[in-house]
Amino acid sequence: MQRPVLILWTSKDLPEARQIAQALLEARLIACASIIPKVESLFSWQGKIESAEECKIFLKTDARYFEAVKEKILSRCSYEVPEILQIEITGGNPAYLSWLQNELH
Repeated sequence: MQRPVLILWTSKDLPEARQIAQALLEARLIACASIIPKVESLFSWQGKIESAEECKIFLKTDARYFEAVKEKILSRCSYEVPEILQIEITGGNPAYLSWLQNELH
């Protein structure tokens, strides 16, 4: 059963985001990665309010690949606790969703 999802991930910088996204594409675990190179994040970390300039990455894939995508990110990223969130896609352009599925493993 096809279940398209969007995975949100935050990376420390653009080179890391590109390198991991490329590896995910080569493994055909994602169909597309959209990278926003500069976002400012404010967050609580170890009892203090922190801020950082980061990259926000939107990965388009299917739910069956979430665990493999998550493991590849965890094994390659520099963050101790990276944001990796799965969001179900409940609608969209049927032609785009068909293309997405055809590009995966």
